[in-house]
Amino acid sequence: MSGARPGRTLLRQEVVEGIKRYILDERLRPGDPLPTEPALCETLGASRSSVREAVKILAALDIVEVRHGHGTYVGRLSLSALVESLTFRGLLSPDDDFQVMADLVDVRELFERGMADRIISSLDAEELDRLDSLVATMRETGVGDGHGFVAADRAFHALLVAPLGNDLIGQLSMAFWDVYTIVAPHLQGFTHADEAETVAAHQNIVDAAREGDVPAFLKALGEHYAPVRRRIAEARARGESEG
Repeated sequence: MSGARPGRTLLRQEVVEGIKRYILDERLRPGDPLPTEPALCETLGASRSSVREAVKILAALDIVEVRHGHGTYVGRLSLSALVESLTFRGLLSPDDDFQVMADLVDVRELFERGMADRIISSLDAEELDRLDSLVATMRETGVGDGHGFVAADRAFHALLVAPLGNDLIGQLSMAFWDVYTIVAPHLQGFTHADEAETVAAHQNIVDAAREGDVPAFLKALGEHYAPVRRRIAEARARGESEG
């Protein structure tokens, strides 16, 4: 398959950058409308085909959102493109997918450990009670339930960083969590011992936060990620022995 002509590729990228620059210059926010296609063509000095190609690229990155019949708007600016890219990398590269998962676990834990003091000081009594409730859901459903356990686990970590009020940390934390859950089926399933260890670690995280005990909080985080790291190491060893 032949690639795009260099001149056309360059022009398309210039239009992409032009639309991004327009959004910044006009101080537009997510959900704000962009000019019509003819107006963008005039503003950027580009053809309709170039503008349409640029919009498709920006839509894939969630920078713009095309609402058919209504127009084009500034997108949510989420990290969906990052999730897709990391997931594809993990699924596409069987030789290093375990390394991808290990890296994701490191990043997830890094966020929570690095913000431990602020997380503990930011959580109020109501949020701590909600965390307790999510742990109870994990304990009652178990990994055999699949969706219920996973949903409660995800909600737990989302709530853990939510009081920080840092949208970027929240989005990155959930993005890495989502990538891991998509790639993780390459590992063998949790054992009952792993499940019990995971639930206990979550409970210890809440208890430490409620007591304002940072060392105990950090210890509980390490206990939480230990079963995952163990599964990754075991899966890597199996792959090497089979290879």
